[in-house]
Amino acid sequence: MVKRHCRHGAEHGDRRFARDEFGFRGRGFGRGHHHMRGGRLGRVFDQGDLRFVMLRLIAEKPRHGYEIIKAIEEKLGGVYSPSPGVIYPTLTLLEELGYVTVQDSGGGKKLYAVTAEGTAFLDANRAAVDAIFGRMDAVAAAQGGGPAPQILRAMENLKLALRLRLSRGPLSEAQIAAVAAALDGAAQAVEQS
Repeated sequence: MVKRHCRHGAEHGDRRFARDEFGFRGRGFGRGHHHMRGGRLGRVFDQGDLRFVMLRLIAEKPRHGYEIIKAIEEKLGGVYSPSPGVIYPTLTLLEELGYVTVQDSGGGKKLYAVTAEGTAFLDANRAAVDAIFGRMDAVAAAQGGGPAPQILRAMENLKLALRLRLSRGPLSEAQIAAVAAALDGAAQAVEQS
């Protein structure tokens, strides 16, 4: 087998990857690779780690998929937010394994709760789960005085809302005034906070 080295320290062919200062593996290829925003720290979770993280969050309290995404983003100081395309298949897997149950909480939203089997699985893997959450805490701490993840999310929501509204076509004078007033009001509220 020919091994080729890449600039991230990985040897392609045998799929070995170096760990960074937080214990996260370097960039790789294939399923299970979740990268932080900006790619500064490489891979966030090893294969199977996200399953542990999600199950522990659900064990803390029943959650919807969106709440799990936001909880992970907050625990990592806003540097990584898993996509729904990663979260929902993992929730389905956890349900198929018997680790979570699903309840309809209205409006088609599913609420996930841990089962006795899920609790036993977490207990049997407590050291691994604690190590993953320790690495997540270190990443969040490294973010230091950066903006809170809730603020980053709100900024992105505002940018998206503006892009979507402006892409629908020209605004009338009244619409322009309303959007400008909303933005000015938000700016004032931020300055006064």
